Amino acid sequence: MDLASLLLWLSAPVFLLAMLVELLVLRRRRLPSYDKRDSFLNIATALGNQLAAMAWAFVQGAVLLWLHSAVPWRLTGWVAWAVGMVAVDFAYYWFHRAHHEIRALWAVHVVHHSSERYNLSVALRQPFLVVTTLPFLLPVVLTGIRPETLTTCFAINLVYQFFIHTELVDKLWAPVEYVLNTPSHHRVHHGSQEQYLDKNYGGILILWDRLFGTFEPEGERVRYGLTKNIHTYRIVRVQTHELAAMARDILHAENWSARLGYALRGPGWTPGPSLGPGEAN
Repeated sequence: MDLASLLLWLSAPVFLLAMLVELLVLRRRRLPSYDKRDSFLNIATALGNQLAAMAWAFVQGAVLLWLHSAVPWRLTGWVAWAVGMVAVDFAYYWFHRAHHEIRALWAVHVVHHSSERYNLSVALRQPFLVVTTLPFLLPVVLTGIRPETLTTCFAINLVYQFFIHTELVDKLWAPVEYVLNTPSHHRVHHGSQEQYLDKNYGGILILWDRLFGTFEPEGERVRYGLTKNIHTYRIVRVQTHELAAMARDILHAENWSARLGYALRGPGWTPGPSLGPGEAN
């Protein structure tokens, strides 16, 4: 087991304790609480995700180590950790954004957005397909950071994000809200309203969203889930429903342009109407 996977497994008791505390506070305040079926599904997907990640770690580690060996410079010590945390967070922003803007990737990431609730357990709802991380980590290796440092920085990033999946924390001190991804910012990201779609992709820092024009502050109360919810607790369907829908669209497409569009354009993309003879301008 690599250090990153070990960190995530060791975090599991902390996650469970935090979920229990959140549950008790929600009940004490008589706020919408955990749904048993939804929460069990979230935990089950987390276990599947981590088992898949442990297996994939051998392949990913080998690729990252091979590329690292070809880089003629090295970063070590606290500099490597500082650069690694920032570089990984930057890579995570683009990883996350791509998983919303490219349908083939969205078909994987949609698992995380399929719950209509928002609590700490929802952070655990993750896909079983874990191979899409690697292309976004490859450029970070070029900084000279050791692969195990890089993947540990990524794991720290994910652990941080667990704690922002809650409605119990309101907006924080303005300077914190300006720099860091907070529960308020991430609630927006899970919103299904038009103004909240494809916003606030940051991992630890929200600065990337401010820089690249994808930031949206929390205003109207967030409605969680998908624009078209799937209304199921069946784990196989949760994991595969968008992959199946994309496959159907590709199979029924009229040409290769449309097939590629269904896979590589954004979710909801459809080809324009075919023009008949004499209809083109």
